[in-house]
Amino acid sequence: MRDLVEIGMGREARRAYDLNQVEIVPSRRTRSSKEVSTAWQLDAYRFEIPLVTHPTDAVVSPATAVAIGKLGGLAVLNAEGLWARHADAAGALKKVVEAADSGEDPSAAIRALQELHAAPIQPDLLAEALRTVREAGVTVAARVSPQRARELTPALLAGGVEILVVQGTIISAEHVSKGEPLNLKDFINSLDVPVVAGGVGDYRTAMHLMRTGAAGVIVGYGESSATTTDDVLGIGVPMATALVDAAAARRDYLDETGGRYVHVIADGGINGSGDIAKAIACGADAVMLGEQLADSGDSPADGLYWTSAAAHPSLPRSDVTGFAPSDRTLEQVLFGPSSTPYGTVDLFGALRRAMAKTGYSDLKEFQRVGLTVRG
Repeated sequence: MRDLVEIGMGREARRAYDLNQVEIVPSRRTRSSKEVSTAWQLDAYRFEIPLVTHPTDAVVSPATAVAIGKLGGLAVLNAEGLWARHADAAGALKKVVEAADSGEDPSAAIRALQELHAAPIQPDLLAEALRTVREAGVTVAARVSPQRARELTPALLAGGVEILVVQGTIISAEHVSKGEPLNLKDFINSLDVPVVAGGVGDYRTAMHLMRTGAAGVIVGYGESSATTTDDVLGIGVPMATALVDAAAARRDYLDETGGRYVHVIADGGINGSGDIAKAIACGADAVMLGEQLADSGDSPADGLYWTSAAAHPSLPRSDVTGFAPSDRTLEQVLFGPSSTPYGTVDLFGALRRAMAKTGYSDLKEFQRVGLTVRG
Protein backbone atom coordinates (compact mmCIF):
# COMPACT_ATOMS: atom_id res chain seq x y z
CA MET A 1 0.00 0.00 0.00
CA ARG A 2 1.48 3.35 -1.01
CA ASP A 3 1.83 5.90 1.77
CA LEU A 4 -0.22 8.85 0.49
CA VAL A 5 -0.73 12.14 2.29
CA GLU A 6 -3.22 14.86 1.50
CA ILE A 7 -1.41 18.11 0.65
CA GLY A 8 -4.62 20.09 -0.02
CA MET A 9 -8.21 19.66 -1.11
CA GLY A 10 -8.38 16.91 -3.70
CA ARG A 11 -4.62 16.49 -4.08
CA GLU A 12 -2.50 13.73 -2.61
CA ALA A 13 1.22 13.09 -2.77
CA ARG A 14 3.21 9.99 -2.03
CA ARG A 15 5.45 10.00 1.01
CA ALA A 16 9.00 9.06 0.03
CA TYR A 17 12.26 8.67 1.93
CA ASP A 18 15.86 9.76 1.53
CA LEU A 19 18.78 7.55 2.56
CA ASN A 20 19.35 9.61 5.72
CA GLN A 21 15.85 8.68 6.88
CA VAL A 22 16.39 4.91 6.84
CA GLU A 23 18.67 2.74 8.97
CA ILE A 24 20.05 -0.77 8.59
CA VAL A 25 18.95 -3.31 11.22
CA PRO A 26 21.55 -5.81 12.47
CA SER A 27 20.58 -9.48 12.32
CA ARG A 28 21.31 -12.30 14.77
CA ARG A 29 24.47 -13.17 12.82
CA THR A 30 27.82 -11.39 12.37
CA ARG A 31 30.95 -12.41 10.49
CA SER A 32 34.50 -11.29 9.87
CA SER A 33 34.87 -8.50 7.31
CA LYS A 34 37.66 -10.60 5.76
CA GLU A 35 34.97 -13.08 4.68
CA VAL A 36 32.88 -10.46 2.85
CA SER A 37 32.88 -9.91 -0.91
CA THR A 38 31.98 -6.55 -2.45
CA ALA A 39 32.43 -7.80 -6.03
CA TRP A 40 29.73 -7.44 -8.68
CA GLN A 41 29.47 -8.11 -12.38
CA LEU A 42 27.91 -6.04 -15.19
CA ASP A 43 27.43 -8.21 -18.25
CA ALA A 44 30.84 -9.87 -18.80
CA TYR A 45 32.76 -7.33 -16.70
CA ARG A 46 33.62 -8.03 -13.06
CA PHE A 47 34.48 -5.31 -10.56
CA GLU A 48 35.84 -5.77 -7.06
CA ILE A 49 33.92 -2.85 -5.55
CA PRO A 50 30.43 -1.55 -6.43
CA LEU A 51 31.76 1.81 -7.66
CA VAL A 52 30.81 3.60 -10.86
CA THR A 53 32.11 7.15 -11.14
CA HIS A 54 29.81 10.03 -11.93
CA PRO A 55 30.95 11.12 -15.43
CA THR A 56 32.35 14.55 -14.69
CA ASP A 57 35.68 16.08 -15.71
CA ALA A 58 36.06 17.23 -12.11
CA VAL A 59 36.76 13.63 -11.09
CA VAL A 60 37.44 11.52 -14.19
CA SER A 61 40.43 12.15 -16.41
CA PRO A 62 42.06 9.37 -18.45
CA ALA A 63 44.65 9.02 -15.68
CA THR A 64 42.11 8.76 -12.85
CA ALA A 65 39.99 6.39 -14.96
CA VAL A 66 42.99 4.07 -15.10
CA ALA A 67 43.64 4.42 -11.37
CA ILE A 68 40.03 3.69 -10.44
CA GLY A 69 39.92 0.71 -12.80
CA LYS A 70 43.04 -0.76 -11.22
CA LEU A 71 41.50 -0.27 -7.77
CA GLY A 72 38.50 -2.38 -8.79
CA GLY A 73 35.91 0.23 -9.80
CA LEU A 74 34.44 1.41 -13.08
CA ALA A 75 35.37 4.93 -14.18
CA VAL A 76 33.13 6.63 -16.74
CA LEU A 77 34.69 9.29 -18.96
CA ASN A 78 32.42 12.11 -20.13
CA ALA A 79 32.50 11.85 -23.92
CA GLU A 80 31.08 15.38 -24.17
CA GLY A 81 33.49 16.91 -21.69
CA LEU A 82 36.76 18.79 -21.82
CA TRP A 83 38.90 15.77 -22.73
CA ALA A 84 36.91 15.48 -25.96
CA ARG A 85 37.04 19.21 -26.79
CA HIS A 86 40.49 20.54 -25.84
CA ALA A 87 43.95 19.23 -26.67
CA ASP A 88 45.12 20.77 -23.39
CA ALA A 89 42.28 19.56 -21.17
CA ALA A 90 44.41 20.02 -18.06
CA GLY A 91 44.89 23.65 -19.04
CA ALA A 92 41.16 24.03 -19.57
CA LEU A 93 40.52 22.61 -16.09
CA LYS A 94 43.05 25.06 -14.68
CA LYS A 95 40.98 27.94 -16.11
CA VAL A 96 37.93 26.66 -14.21
CA VAL A 97 39.96 26.33 -11.01
CA GLU A 98 41.36 29.85 -11.39
CA ALA A 99 37.87 31.26 -12.03
CA ALA A 100 36.54 29.53 -8.93
CA ASP A 101 39.48 30.66 -6.80
CA SER A 102 39.24 34.30 -7.88
CA GLY A 103 36.38 34.87 -5.45
CA GLU A 104 35.26 37.97 -7.30
CA ASP A 105 32.23 36.52 -9.05
CA PRO A 106 30.37 33.40 -7.83
CA SER A 107 29.30 32.64 -11.43
CA ALA A 108 32.78 32.94 -12.96
CA ALA A 109 33.50 29.19 -12.85
CA ILE A 110 30.15 28.36 -14.47
CA ARG A 111 30.79 30.84 -17.27
CA ALA A 112 34.24 29.34 -17.78
CA LEU A 113 32.72 25.88 -18.12
CA GLN A 114 30.09 27.15 -20.57
CA GLU A 115 32.75 28.84 -22.71
CA LEU A 116 35.02 25.78 -22.68
CA HIS A 117 32.15 23.48 -23.63
CA ALA A 118 31.24 25.72 -26.55
CA ALA A 119 34.27 24.25 -28.36
CA PRO A 120 33.33 21.39 -30.71
CA ILE A 121 33.87 17.76 -29.81
CA GLN A 122 36.90 16.42 -31.68
CA PRO A 123 36.78 12.66 -32.34
CA ASP A 124 40.58 12.36 -32.43
CA LEU A 125 40.88 13.85 -28.93
CA LEU A 126 38.15 11.53 -27.67
CA ALA A 127 39.94 8.56 -29.25
CA GLU A 128 43.20 9.55 -27.57
CA ALA A 129 41.58 9.78 -24.15
CA LEU A 130 39.97 6.36 -24.60
CA ARG A 131 43.23 4.86 -25.86
CA THR A 132 44.98 5.82 -22.62
CA VAL A 133 42.38 3.88 -20.63
CA ARG A 134 42.25 0.92 -23.02
CA GLU A 135 46.02 0.43 -23.12
CA ALA A 136 46.14 0.34 -19.32
CA GLY A 137 44.08 -2.85 -19.44
CA VAL A 138 41.04 -1.63 -17.49
CA THR A 139 37.41 -1.58 -18.61
CA VAL A 140 36.67 1.37 -20.89
CA ALA A 141 33.38 3.20 -20.23
CA ALA A 142 32.09 6.52 -21.52
CA ARG A 143 28.97 8.62 -21.08
CA VAL A 144 26.89 10.33 -23.77
CA SER A 145 23.70 12.32 -23.42
CA PRO A 146 20.55 10.97 -25.10
CA GLN A 147 20.63 13.94 -27.49
CA ARG A 148 24.08 13.02 -28.85
CA ALA A 149 24.06 9.25 -28.47
CA ARG A 150 23.61 8.51 -32.18
CA GLU A 151 26.23 11.04 -33.20
CA LEU A 152 29.01 10.03 -30.80
CA THR A 153 28.56 6.30 -30.29
CA PRO A 154 30.30 5.19 -33.53
CA ALA A 155 33.45 7.07 -32.50
CA LEU A 156 33.23 5.65 -28.98
CA LEU A 157 32.93 2.10 -30.25
CA ALA A 158 35.83 2.65 -32.64
CA GLY A 159 37.84 3.95 -29.66
CA GLY A 160 37.27 0.73 -27.73
CA VAL A 161 34.41 1.58 -25.37
CA GLU A 162 33.24 -1.60 -23.65
CA ILE A 163 30.37 -0.16 -21.58
CA LEU A 164 28.27 2.73 -22.87
CA VAL A 165 26.44 4.99 -20.42
CA VAL A 166 23.51 7.00 -21.83
CA GLN A 167 22.77 9.51 -19.11
CA GLY A 168 20.73 12.65 -18.71
CA THR A 169 19.19 14.41 -15.73
CA ILE A 170 15.97 12.57 -16.52
CA ILE A 171 15.79 9.93 -19.23
CA SER A 172 12.87 8.00 -20.66
CA ALA A 173 12.40 5.16 -23.11
CA GLU A 174 10.15 7.42 -25.17
CA HIS A 175 11.37 10.96 -25.86
CA VAL A 176 8.70 13.02 -27.61
CA SER A 177 10.14 15.44 -30.16
CA LYS A 178 9.26 17.16 -33.43
CA GLY A 179 12.58 15.92 -34.78
CA GLU A 180 13.66 12.30 -34.90
CA PRO A 181 13.57 11.05 -31.29
CA LEU A 182 16.03 8.51 -29.93
CA ASN A 183 14.34 5.12 -29.77
CA LEU A 184 16.36 3.69 -26.93
CA LYS A 185 15.25 0.11 -27.54
CA ASP A 186 16.30 0.15 -31.20
CA PHE A 187 19.50 1.97 -30.31
CA ILE A 188 20.52 -0.54 -27.63
CA ASN A 189 19.61 -3.53 -29.78
CA SER A 190 21.87 -2.22 -32.54
CA LEU A 191 24.94 -2.34 -30.27
CA ASP A 192 27.22 -5.18 -29.23
CA VAL A 193 28.22 -3.55 -25.94
CA PRO A 194 26.17 -3.33 -22.73
CA VAL A 195 24.37 -0.03 -22.17
CA VAL A 196 23.63 1.58 -18.82
CA ALA A 197 20.86 4.21 -18.98
CA GLY A 198 19.40 6.76 -16.59
CA GLY A 199 18.52 8.60 -14.52
CA VAL A 200 15.11 7.56 -13.35
CA GLY A 201 13.20 8.05 -10.13
CA ASP A 202 10.20 5.73 -10.18
CA TYR A 203 9.09 2.13 -10.81
CA ARG A 204 7.37 2.70 -14.15
CA THR A 205 10.26 4.52 -15.83
CA ALA A 206 12.77 2.00 -14.47
CA MET A 207 10.67 -0.82 -15.93
CA HIS A 208 10.44 0.96 -19.29
CA LEU A 209 14.23 1.33 -19.43
CA MET A 210 14.74 -2.31 -18.49
CA ARG A 211 12.49 -3.31 -21.37
CA THR A 212 14.71 -1.43 -23.81
CA GLY A 213 17.44 -3.98 -23.17
CA ALA A 214 19.61 -1.83 -20.88
CA ALA A 215 22.09 -3.83 -18.81
CA GLY A 216 21.85 -1.30 -16.00
CA VAL A 217 19.55 1.51 -14.89
CA ILE A 218 20.80 4.62 -13.10
CA VAL A 219 18.52 5.85 -10.32
CA GLY A 220 18.84 9.54 -9.51
CA TYR A 221 20.46 12.56 -11.13
CA GLY A 222 23.67 12.92 -9.12
CA GLU A 223 22.24 14.87 -6.18
CA SER A 224 25.15 16.34 -4.23
CA SER A 225 26.30 19.56 -2.62
CA ALA A 226 26.87 20.89 -6.16
CA THR A 227 23.62 19.97 -7.91
CA THR A 228 20.79 22.51 -8.16
CA THR A 229 18.27 20.49 -10.20
CA ASP A 230 15.69 20.64 -7.42
CA ASP A 231 16.06 24.43 -7.20
CA VAL A 232 16.00 25.00 -10.98
CA LEU A 233 13.46 22.40 -12.15
CA GLY A 234 11.64 21.51 -8.94
CA ILE A 235 12.49 17.85 -9.57
CA GLY A 236 13.71 15.70 -6.71
CA VAL A 237 14.45 12.02 -6.20
CA PRO A 238 14.19 10.72 -2.60
CA MET A 239 16.80 8.01 -3.06
CA ALA A 240 15.74 5.31 -0.60
CA THR A 241 12.24 5.09 -2.06
CA ALA A 242 13.46 5.44 -5.65
CA LEU A 243 15.95 2.59 -5.18
CA VAL A 244 13.40 0.30 -3.57
CA ASP A 245 10.99 1.02 -6.44
CA ALA A 246 13.68 0.33 -9.07
CA ALA A 247 14.60 -2.90 -7.29
CA ALA A 248 10.92 -3.90 -7.43
CA ALA A 249 10.93 -3.20 -11.17
CA ARG A 250 14.07 -5.32 -11.51
CA ARG A 251 12.38 -8.21 -9.68
CA ASP A 252 9.22 -7.98 -11.80
CA TYR A 253 11.26 -7.72 -15.00
CA LEU A 254 13.27 -10.77 -13.95
CA ASP A 255 10.00 -12.71 -13.66
CA GLU A 256 8.67 -11.23 -16.90
CA THR A 257 11.70 -12.31 -18.92
CA GLY A 258 12.38 -15.60 -17.20
CA GLY A 259 15.72 -14.58 -15.74
CA ARG A 260 17.17 -11.40 -17.29
CA TYR A 261 18.76 -9.37 -14.48
CA VAL A 262 19.21 -5.61 -14.83
CA HIS A 263 21.58 -3.81 -12.48
CA VAL A 264 20.42 -0.82 -10.45
CA ILE A 265 22.98 1.95 -9.89
CA ALA A 266 22.38 4.66 -7.27
CA ASP A 267 23.41 8.16 -8.35
CA GLY A 268 22.98 10.84 -5.72
CA GLY A 269 21.96 11.46 -2.14
CA ILE A 270 25.12 9.75 -0.86
CA ASN A 271 27.18 11.72 1.65
CA GLY A 272 29.42 9.03 3.11
CA SER A 273 30.05 5.34 3.56
CA GLY A 274 26.90 4.81 5.62
CA ASP A 275 24.80 6.01 2.71
CA ILE A 276 26.64 3.64 0.38
CA ALA A 277 25.66 0.75 2.64
CA LYS A 278 22.05 1.96 2.81
CA ALA A 279 21.86 2.36 -0.98
CA ILE A 280 22.94 -1.28 -1.42
CA ALA A 281 20.50 -2.33 1.32
CA CYS A 282 17.68 -0.58 -0.59
CA GLY A 283 18.45 -2.65 -3.68
CA ALA A 284 21.31 -0.98 -5.55
CA ASP A 285 23.97 -3.19 -7.13
CA ALA A 286 26.48 -0.32 -7.24
CA VAL A 287 26.77 3.36 -6.39
CA MET A 288 27.78 6.23 -8.65
CA LEU A 289 30.14 8.52 -6.75
CA GLY A 290 31.48 11.93 -7.71
CA GLU A 291 32.09 14.51 -5.01
CA GLN A 292 33.34 11.84 -2.61
CA LEU A 293 36.25 11.21 -5.00
CA ALA A 294 37.04 14.91 -5.32
CA ASP A 295 38.38 14.64 -1.77
CA SER A 296 41.62 13.23 -3.13
CA GLY A 297 44.96 14.67 -4.16
CA ASP A 298 44.52 12.73 -7.42
CA SER A 299 41.45 14.78 -8.36
CA PRO A 300 42.07 16.46 -11.75
CA ALA A 301 40.23 19.65 -10.68
CA ASP A 302 42.22 20.26 -7.48
CA GLY A 303 39.32 19.39 -5.19
CA LEU A 304 36.59 21.24 -7.09
CA TYR A 305 33.43 19.38 -8.03
CA TRP A 306 30.57 19.87 -10.50
CA THR A 307 28.37 17.71 -12.68
CA SER A 308 28.09 17.91 -16.46
CA ALA A 309 24.87 19.92 -16.04
CA ALA A 310 27.01 22.88 -14.89
CA ALA A 311 28.07 23.52 -18.49
CA HIS A 312 24.56 23.73 -19.97
CA PRO A 313 24.64 26.80 -22.25
CA SER A 314 21.34 28.29 -21.09
CA LEU A 315 20.21 26.56 -17.88
CA PRO A 316 23.06 25.21 -15.72
CA ARG A 317 21.91 22.91 -12.93
CA SER A 318 25.10 22.43 -10.98
CA ASP A 319 27.33 24.76 -9.04
CA VAL A 320 31.11 24.46 -8.78
CA THR A 321 31.83 23.55 -5.17
CA GLY A 322 35.21 23.27 -3.49
CA PHE A 323 36.88 21.04 -0.99
CA ALA A 324 39.90 21.78 1.18
CA PRO A 325 43.13 20.61 -0.47
CA SER A 326 43.81 16.99 0.46
CA ASP A 327 46.88 14.79 0.24
CA ARG A 328 44.79 11.63 0.35
CA THR A 329 45.16 9.25 -2.57
CA LEU A 330 42.21 7.68 -4.35
CA GLU A 331 43.21 4.37 -2.81
CA GLN A 332 43.00 5.87 0.67
CA VAL A 333 39.58 7.41 0.00
CA LEU A 334 38.30 4.05 -1.20
CA PHE A 335 40.09 1.66 1.17
CA GLY A 336 41.67 3.70 3.97
CA PRO A 337 43.26 3.90 6.41
CA SER A 338 41.14 6.71 7.77
CA SER A 339 41.78 9.23 10.53
CA THR A 340 38.35 10.86 10.21
CA PRO A 341 35.24 9.44 11.94
CA TYR A 342 32.70 10.85 9.45
CA GLY A 343 32.55 8.16 6.76
CA THR A 344 34.31 10.15 4.04
CA VAL A 345 37.44 7.97 3.87
CA ASP A 346 37.73 4.16 3.55
CA LEU A 347 34.37 4.13 1.81
CA PHE A 348 34.40 0.49 0.77
CA GLY A 349 36.20 -0.77 3.85
CA ALA A 350 33.21 0.65 5.74
CA LEU A 351 30.80 -1.12 3.39
CA ARG A 352 32.55 -4.43 4.07
CA ARG A 353 32.27 -3.83 7.81
CA ALA A 354 28.56 -2.93 7.57
CA MET A 355 27.96 -6.19 5.69
CA ALA A 356 29.98 -8.14 8.24
CA LYS A 357 28.22 -6.54 11.22
CA THR A 358 24.88 -7.64 9.80
CA GLY A 359 26.06 -11.13 8.84
CA TYR A 360 25.98 -10.94 5.03
CA SER A 361 28.75 -12.27 2.81
CA ASP A 362 28.01 -10.62 -0.55
CA LEU A 363 26.11 -7.70 -2.07
CA LYS A 364 23.11 -9.71 -3.28
CA GLU A 365 22.58 -11.12 0.22
CA PHE A 366 22.99 -7.67 1.77
CA GLN A 367 20.08 -6.35 -0.32
CA ARG A 368 17.83 -8.43 1.95
CA VAL A 369 18.95 -6.75 5.19
CA GLY A 370 16.25 -5.28 7.41
CA LEU A 371 15.52 -1.55 7.32
CA THR A 372 13.75 0.88 9.62
CA VAL A 373 12.54 4.45 9.11
CA ARG A 374 13.41 7.17 11.60
CA GLY A 375 10.35 8.73 13.21
